Amino acid sequence: MRPQIMVVDDDEKIISLLRRSLAFEGYEVLTAPNGLEGLKLMMDHDPDLLILDVMMPQVDGWEVAQRVREGGSGVPILMLTAKDDISDRVRGLDLGADDYLVKPFALEELLARVRALLRRQKEQHEHAASRLVYDDLALDLDSREAIRAGRSFELTSKEFDLLHLFMQNPRRVLTRETIMEKIWGYDFSGESNVLEVYIAMLRQKTEEGGGKRLIQTVRGTGYVLKGEGA
Repeated sequence: MRPQIMVVDDDEKIISLLRRSLAFEGYEVLTAPNGLEGLKLMMDHDPDLLILDVMMPQVDGWEVAQRVREGGSGVPILMLTAKDDISDRVRGLDLGADDYLVKPFALEELLARVRALLRRQKEQHEHAASRLVYDDLALDLDSREAIRAGRSFELTSKEFDLLHLFMQNPRRVLTRETIMEKIWGYDFSGESNVLEVYIAMLRQKTEEGGGKRLIQTVRGTGYVLKGEGA
């Protein structure tokens, strides 16, 4: 799938240049002529990169960047502006921009920055995919190591599988039957209290040093990963 890039700029020449150039580089391009239209477009799309002009009517680039970040989007933002003041660059970065390019710009430099931002985003996604986090507990899927509040501890194979299941389903109540099926399989014929034994071992390891309990018992149903009182 081609990376999707959204360009928001009120300069028709800039829009035309970037639409052609980015498409030629193999990107899918969406465009908006002002900040208000850009925000509306963001509601229907989840682009891989946002190229955002600062000085626009109705809603300027600073406000767009702020609203995008407040909405929870982590899309990389490359801001374009005719202003070269340090204070303007700092303001853009403080509002959530990832990079800043002053007009007039060299197309080759813009394309290089686009590649760099997309590469960084891909690396972050790959790293996030190999590490699950809930509260102050992290599970590294590559090393199969658990870390809580900076303290690492080893897990047996079944302990890892069980914690992995909880970390994939935070705040979701998992029935005893679901857990047994996922971890031990349909044909498990071992001790009936094996799940309780493993829950106890996981709690001992995750709560060592005074950590609050994260694996809660839901009486008559099963277990859930959540903080006490959450």
